[in-house]
Amino acid sequence: MELTLIIIPTYNEVENIEAIIAAIFATTLDINILVVDDQSPDGTGALVLDLMTIYRQKLFLESRKEKSGLGAAYVHGFKWALRHKYDYIFEMDADLSHNPNELKPMLALLKGNFDMVIGSRYVNGINVVNWPLNRILLSYFASMYVQLITAMPIKDPTAGYIGYKSTVLESIALDDIKFEGYAFQIELKYKAWIKKFKLFEHPIIFKNRVLGKSKMSSNIIWEALFGVLFLRLNKQRFK
Repeated sequence: MELTLIIIPTYNEVENIEAIIAAIFATTLDINILVVDDQSPDGTGALVLDLMTIYRQKLFLESRKEKSGLGAAYVHGFKWALRHKYDYIFEMDADLSHNPNELKPMLALLKGNFDMVIGSRYVNGINVVNWPLNRILLSYFASMYVQLITAMPIKDPTAGYIGYKSTVLESIALDDIKFEGYAFQIELKYKAWIKKFKLFEHPIIFKNRVLGKSKMSSNIIWEALFGVLFLRLNKQRFK
């Protein structure tokens, strides 16, 4: 029996976490959810513990000791998933910007010919709802910059709605993941592409969060700009 896991990293997402968990399980897919919480002071982890009494054996919580970034939270989740023998592993935001109804077609692609499926905002034009224009332009031109520097044929390299076959994550040295934020998302895609895995961009509509606060910062942007150069210069190390 093949197992599928959705990993949701959280920090102060108490306003969204119950809704996203309910929406994922409402798809009726045979999937589990792992919430990786970084000691959210707003009680996100405590709420997930309560929800675990409802979604028994389907919902799990890993509470990390401190807030140390998106990339580290996902690596923690990936290791947990591989230890528990999941075959298909997804990244998903907690803020309802990623539509759980896209899980079904993305999972079908993973079960088919592809090793990594990217929920792409830009593969068919620009499909972003309720973002300010300056953020759309920043994200879109950052994607073009990544393509230019790395030559990776992915139109949305900073996307955070992603499905992996476990073999992809097993092949990447997770302890050597260097970056957080946008740069983390680029790094995973680049290393999978360098290793000749089959990547596919599935078009999605991305909706800006309604509740809670964005974790975007200038540090994340600068990390991505310089991180791309690091990845390109170290290409041979990742094969």
